[in-house]
Parts: sequence; C-alpha cells; structure tokens
Amino acid sequence: MDSPYSRELQVAIGAIQSAAKLSQAVISIDDKGVIEKDDLSPCTIADFAIQALLTATIHHAFPADKFVGEESAAELRNNPVLLDRVWKLLQTPKEDEANSLCKLPESPEQMCEMIDWCGFGEPGGPQAGRVWVFDPIDGTKTFVQREAYAINVALLEGSKQVLSVVGCPTLPVDASAPVTNTTLDPTGRGCIVFAAKGYGTFVRPLVATSPPHQVPVRRIEPHAEAESSQTLRPVSCYNMLDSGVDDVHELIMEKLNVESRGCDLLAWVLRWVTLGLGLANMTVWVYKQRSRTGKIWDHAGAMLLFEEVGGHITDIDGKPIDLGVGRKMTANHGFVAAPKAMHALVLETVQRVLREQGKGHLLG
Repeated sequence: MDSPYSRELQVAIGAIQSAAKLSQAVISIDDKGVIEKDDLSPCTIADFAIQALLTATIHHAFPADKFVGEESAAELRNNPVLLDRVWKLLQTPKEDEANSLCKLPESPEQMCEMIDWCGFGEPGGPQAGRVWVFDPIDGTKTFVQREAYAINVALLEGSKQVLSVVGCPTLPVDASAPVTNTTLDPTGRGCIVFAAKGYGTFVRPLVATSPPHQVPVRRIEPHAEAESSQTLRPVSCYNMLDSGVDDVHELIMEKLNVESRGCDLLAWVLRWVTLGLGLANMTVWVYKQRSRTGKIWDHAGAMLLFEEVGGHITDIDGKPIDLGVGRKMTANHGFVAAPKAMHALVLETVQRVLREQGKGHLLG
C-alpha cells in the first residue's frame, strides 16, 4: 500500500510480528500470570510485555508521538515476582531487536514507565497531534483459553483514525465465515489486517516465509459499497458478555430477517476485522445501561478497516463515533455498523425494537 503512512505501517507491522511471538510464547503455557483488574477483566504477563514492546518500538521511530493503552504498571510496581516475569518475557525478541523489527525497554524501570505512558495517556480532542492507541491483547478472556485474540495498533491524528494495523495470530489469511473464538489457523501463520484512511483495507500473513518485498498482500474489495439489496451477515458476541442486551440483539436480527448468527467473537477488534475482511457486514451492540461505554483501545483504528470497504458506523442514536473524548467513549452509546446503503434501515430497526421492548431509555 502506497500511502503517506508507509513508514508508520512498516514500523507497526514489525512491532506486531515481534509482539505476536511474545503472545504465542505465553498462550502455550498454563500459568499466564493472570490478574483481575478493577473492572474485573483479566490481564496477563503478555498484555504488559506487548504494551511495553509496542510503545518502545514506536517511540524509537516517532519520538514526538503520544500513546494511549489499556494497561498501567501499578500492579507490576507492587508485585516484584510479576514484574520479573514480564521483564524476562520481554527478553524473548532480542533477535528481532537486533534485526530492527522492534525496540525493547532498557530496564524494568523504563518498561514500567513506558507502560504508564499508555496507561495514563489521553487521546485528546480535535487539536491533539499524533496519538497511538494500543490494545496489547484484545480478547484476553479467550486468549487464556488458547482461543482467538488480536493485537491492536491504531494511529489517530486530531482524534481521527488515519492508520489501523491489527495482528491476528489465530486467524487464517484466507479465513472463511463463520469465524468463532475457536477458529484457528492450521498453518500457524495468522494474518495482519491493515488500512490507511483513503487507501483501502488489506490483508497479509502475520508470519512471513519470504522476504518483505515478496510477502503476498491482498486488497479487500469494497464489499460494503454494494447495492442495498445485499444480504446482512452479522458478527456479534453471543452469551459471553454481560454488558449487552442479548434478547434485544436477537429481536433486531429477527426483524431484519437475518437467519444466521454469523461470526461469534468475544474480542471487539476481531469483530471489526471480520467486517473489514467481508466475513460479515453488520454488527449491533446495545449496552444494558446507558452508563456503559466502549473503551477506545477496543475500537480505535479497527473501525477504519470496515469504513475503508464502504461500511458506515454510528452509535445507536445515529451519532458518529467520537474518539477524542477520553479513554472511555462517553460521547456514544453502543454501535450500529452496516453497509452505507443499509445503515439507515438497521439503525431504524434498532431504535424501533428498543422502544417496543420498553427500553427506550437506552436511547439518547
């Protein structure tokens, strides 16, 4: 892909390839150093190590840029044993650092500092400069079960998505629908899905077996630009999360004459990936409470993968997604994503079902 972000893409791909090696080293062991965070979501030694690796690598290449990431280093500072495990894990890709694929922190103290650059970072508003957003392991709950997960890297400029690079170690480069949490690449190579604003969405192998200039890269056809008569093919998360209104989601599908459950994935980043690849073309998510919101690292950049193939994304009120308000996406409630020509129909159906089910209070 020839775009103004070619250098950023090259650096991000190298970092994700090294990060994937870290994740695969951890996914194969029983003791993944799992801790439970304040929001009750799990975190592993891989989450910490990958966030440090991504930050160090991109900071080395673009020292003026800022960062937002899911994890902070507080738990590491309070737990010397955990800190030592993360630091030792980070020594795994030393060969990659020698080959300039990645850059590693120089000490455990610098590692914690870099993790905290992300953990306390804010995306800023329209006046913000370049901000990288990381989710080191999206789908930690399935990752610890040796199932699907993704490594999300996004670049924002003025709080707008300009680059998305997502590593999918478990997803085949030629995956076919339906994709689920248990879908695994039999070759073990995985894929990287990436997009730059205005330049389309592409897919390539994560693990390359040929020189960089010979790695096969495929541009995804803009499937969501098609006419309004196309069949709706959903991706969602069924019966694994307590944040969504499952019965409403099922009724919406029924009203839209969607017969198949489609792709079923826990990780939000992977849901956006399936939409970008054309393995699905719609998703709807209604949170149980108006106070529930998305988190920027689960969506930033990854949404661009669908937008670059013609998809349209709003919240359930029809408002554009605002990535500039903070780490939590408090300006929006839920998501409605569909092909441009069908988005209005899907949005109207969502709102009608909510009112009919006595849940109109979930609308703004």
